[in-house]
Amino acid sequence: MLRGASVVLRPTAPDDVPALAAIRATPEVRARWRGEDDLGADVAADLEDPDVHPFTVEHQGRVVGMIQWYAEEEPDYRHAGIDIFLAPTVHGRGLGSDAVRTLARHLIDDHGHHRLVIDPAADNTAAIRCYEKVGFRPVGIMRQYERGADGTWHDGLLMDLLAAELVR
Repeated sequence: MLRGASVVLRPTAPDDVPALAAIRATPEVRARWRGEDDLGADVAADLEDPDVHPFTVEHQGRVVGMIQWYAEEEPDYRHAGIDIFLAPTVHGRGLGSDAVRTLARHLIDDHGHHRLVIDPAADNTAAIRCYEKVGFRPVGIMRQYERGADGTWHDGLLMDLLAAELVR
């Protein structure tokens, strides 16, 4: 269990799937995270992926989202990446930056990562601001990086953070 200023991150358990699927089903989250018709199955599949480490984000004892990390373990390219979604009802309260900061601190201090990456959609200004508060910096635009729900390709922004740049 990881504690931030306002959030608690704990390993995601099967009991969390319904609450997380409900958050993923909100229009604001689904637009960015999408998924198949059965979002519960999508969330459950994340729990089964040995390369992804999901944590449930709690605020005041309530499930408000999920944050996960993955690692590139090739020694010459070693780094970790982060993904997050939060319930729209808690957007704009600083919980996203608290969750990202808490996980980043864990990845740097406990796992020894010197570099972290995150890749929001290039037009997701709220997410970009959130990550910048933690110390992430834009690296560059990844053109036509992901396919949108409408079938067209959209740009992503690659951001990274070096261990010394983490805003603790």
